[in-house]
Amino acid sequence: MEAEAKAHGWTLTSPEFAAYLDAKDELRVFREKFLIPQKHMLPGGDPASTEDCVYFCGNSLGLQPKETRVLVCEELDKWARRGVIGHMDDSPRPWVSIDQTVVGKAATVVGALREEVAIMNSLTVNLHLLMVPFYTPTASRFKILIEGRSFPSDHYAMCSQIRFHGYDPATALIELNPRPGKHTLSDDDIIEAIEREGDSIALVLLSGVQFYTGQFFDIPRITAAAHAKGCVMGLDLAHAVGNVLLSLHDWKVDFACWCSYKYLNSGPGGIAGAFIHERHAQTTRPRFAGWWGVEPATRFQMNYDTPFQPGVRGLQLSNPPVLQTVSLLASLNVFAEATMPALRRKSEQLTGFLETLLDTLCSDKYFEIITPRDPARRGCQLSLLFRGPVRPVFDRLEHLGVVVDMREPNVMRVAPAPLYNTFADVLKFVTLMHQALTAADTA
Repeated sequence: MEAEAKAHGWTLTSPEFAAYLDAKDELRVFREKFLIPQKHMLPGGDPASTEDCVYFCGNSLGLQPKETRVLVCEELDKWARRGVIGHMDDSPRPWVSIDQTVVGKAATVVGALREEVAIMNSLTVNLHLLMVPFYTPTASRFKILIEGRSFPSDHYAMCSQIRFHGYDPATALIELNPRPGKHTLSDDDIIEAIEREGDSIALVLLSGVQFYTGQFFDIPRITAAAHAKGCVMGLDLAHAVGNVLLSLHDWKVDFACWCSYKYLNSGPGGIAGAFIHERHAQTTRPRFAGWWGVEPATRFQMNYDTPFQPGVRGLQLSNPPVLQTVSLLASLNVFAEATMPALRRKSEQLTGFLETLLDTLCSDKYFEIITPRDPARRGCQLSLLFRGPVRPVFDRLEHLGVVVDMREPNVMRVAPAPLYNTFADVLKFVTLMHQALTAADTA
C-alpha cells in the first residue's frame, strides 16, 4: 500500500489516500444499506454532532441493515391483519416455513449444502443439541480437546456435557494453550496433540476464529488430523461466520454452530445456525427431539410415529421465531449481493491498512498486536494487548466517537467490517487512537 500511496504523491496517512481507496472499493455502496450510529448517540458524545461514529465492533454486534425494519414491520402487519392465518397463507413468507427463506443463503455463507444447515435456537443451545449425537464417550475414548481461553459459554457447555456423561473435566477436558511467550495457538501444536492423544479423544471442538486473539485456525488440516485418529470434529463459528471464507462441506467438518448477531447483523440475541455434514444424514445417533424435527409433510398429523428429518433438520425442536428470522434475512440479502469472496478480499485490505497505520502512528510502547500478522490466519479483527489498563483509552475513544470492544484488564478488539466500514474509518480511528494515547500519557 505504501508504494501505491507514494505513486500518487501521498503518504499512508494522507486523507486523500484513504479517499482514493474508498473510491475504488467495489463494495462501497453497501455502507448505504446500514444504519450507522452517530457520535451524539454515544455516551459522552457531542449532542450537536450528526457525524457518523467509527463503528469497529461488528465482532460483538453488527449494525442494523435498513431493510430489517421493513421486513419486521411486514410480519407485524401480517400478524395484525391475518392472525393465525399467517402461518400457512399464500404470502411470500408463510410462517410455517419462514426458516426456509434464510437456510439457502446461510448455507452459501458457511460453504455448505442447503440440506446441511438449519436456522434455529441460540448458539449454546445448538452446541448442546449437537453434542447429544456427536459426543458419545466410551471408557477408552471420552476426552474433548478445546483451545485454552475458549469463549466461556463453550467451556461451560463442554464441562457440563462431560459431567452429564459421568466423567470429570479435570481428566476429560484437554485445553491447549500457546507456547510460552506466544499469544496464539500453533496449528501444528493442535495437530501434534491430536496425534498424541487422539486414541482417547472423542471430540475436537474449536473456534473457527478465536474470539480473544482473532486467530483463524487451519480448519481443513485440523479436521483431517482429527478424522485420521477417529475423532469427531466440531466448530463454534461465532467469530468466523460472515467474517472469513468457510467450506464446511468440502472440509468434511462433522458439525458446527454459530450465532448471527455479530458479522451476520441479525440483531441482539438473533437466531443461530447449525450444520451437520451430509454423510451423517442417514446415520442412527441419539438426539433430543421436538416436533419441528419431524418431516414437514406429516408434522401436523400429530402422530407419535412420524419420521424425523435426516441430518441437522431432525434436531429442530420448535417453530422458528418469525421476527428474528426476517431480521437475519435482511442481512443475508446483503451478503448474497456482496458475496463472501468479495467481502473477504476487502476485509484483508481493510485490516491490512489498519495494521499498517497502527504500526506507523502508534508506538509499540503502548500495545502489541497479538492477532496473527498473516492475513490468511485472521479475520477482520485485530486484538491489541496494552502495556497497562485499557479502560482509560477505551473511555477516551468512546468520547471521541469510536465504538470498539474492550476485554479488561488490557485488551482492545478492533474489527472493521467490510460491509459497512471504510478506509476513511480506519484512518480516522488510528488518528483518534493516537490522540487518546497521547492524552493518556499526559493525564
